Amino acid sequence: MKRQSLCIVLMLAVCATAGFVQAQENWPHWRGPYHNGMSDAKSLPMKWSLTENIVWKTPLPSWSAATPIIWGDHVFITSPSKSEPKPEPSAQKAPEQKQQQSRRRRPSLDPGGPKLFLFCISKKNGQILWKRELDDKNQVHRKQNDATPSPVTDGKHVWVVTGTGKVVAFDMDGKQIWKKDLQQDFGPFGHNWGYGSSPLLHDGSLIVEVLHGMRTDDPSYIVSFNAKTGKVQWRQERPTDAQRESPDAYTTPVILKHKGKTQIVISGGDYVTGHDFKTGKEIWRAAGLNPLKRPNYRVVPTPIIVDGLIYAPTRKKPLLALKVGGTGDITESHLAWKYEGSAAPDVPSPISDGKYFYMVDDRGLVTCLDAKKGTLIWGPETTTEGIVSASPILSDGKLYILNEKAVTSIVFVGAEFKLLATNELDGTYTLASPAVSGSQLFIRTSTHLYCIESK
Repeated sequence: MKRQSLCIVLMLAVCATAGFVQAQENWPHWRGPYHNGMSDAKSLPMKWSLTENIVWKTPLPSWSAATPIIWGDHVFITSPSKSEPKPEPSAQKAPEQKQQQSRRRRPSLDPGGPKLFLFCISKKNGQILWKRELDDKNQVHRKQNDATPSPVTDGKHVWVVTGTGKVVAFDMDGKQIWKKDLQQDFGPFGHNWGYGSSPLLHDGSLIVEVLHGMRTDDPSYIVSFNAKTGKVQWRQERPTDAQRESPDAYTTPVILKHKGKTQIVISGGDYVTGHDFKTGKEIWRAAGLNPLKRPNYRVVPTPIIVDGLIYAPTRKKPLLALKVGGTGDITESHLAWKYEGSAAPDVPSPISDGKYFYMVDDRGLVTCLDAKKGTLIWGPETTTEGIVSASPILSDGKLYILNEKAVTSIVFVGAEFKLLATNELDGTYTLASPAVSGSQLFIRTSTHLYCIESK
């Protein structure tokens, strides 16, 4: 009996270790294995440049906000095709007109080429293993193109949603399993700035949200597909009284597990809502994202769930912390705290280790709050100058903040602000959040995907 008990203990230890290693090695979702930007990885690089600690770099045809997704030796990333040559400006235009156009021009105004691709890249050496065309109708929508949503994988298949509404499933060798068209099946998108939500994969279901209203009267909705077959399991409308642009959201659904039951949490359209995973029906709803009912309160940052609290940002402020476990209207009953100070995020999603809560605003200012109380610990503090659109990641006691010039600030995680390092790459237009696998960091700029590791 003792030997049998010892075998059981060893087996459990091996299983637990395997789960931990998997969490370290794989980055299956745009915010990582825990859907909140946290990583168990150790020994991530602290210093790099174009000539230091670069394991490999792979050229990409164009820019995108999509995060690299990693499983085993496979790195998945979406991109438009290479930009097509543009005709020279007419000689008839006045010199001052040409000068004004030049001043307005930014990399973000170029959508890339018309085609949208999913690339599979080897994590070992950066070689492109395969690429598949998803659509040929890419467009630019201010700070995003139609390659914005990040893929998701379970190590056997990979799923991707495009900004044009195509939902496609492949196996790990690039064979297409199924394909759907959200706009064809459920009506045209009505977002002011294009579609940018990433899909959620959980327990054999692929969950996709479409929260819109600026350019349509059609209702917002959530849809669940059977991940293996593409069959629609349910589609649930999500009502809102938000006005003009405020129904629009570019957030991603997250999973909440409470008392043995699974819910889907959705943020946007002036509300945070919880839905039954099996049916999509709404279980609870919290108002407060737009207390003044402003007409331009579209929501970009995705909520996170840590230690019994749902942290839901909006357009800068307020930021809500809600206790899990409610039903019906929980606006007042489950409000843990509310932050209305300066430097709250507009685009980057926040992050928390359960003790401290960190948020980065678009100017790169970082603020630390008490995660349970919402009280200010420090900040806002300045990181590297430049706009930040990528969401931060937290690993091994350090916060990695990537700005739009491909500059990464590394900040100490703790009760005082310490800027530990600043690292530059190619300086090109960078929107995508970083990814982590083992001791390697993956950064996607507008020209390359970089694999970075301390040698």
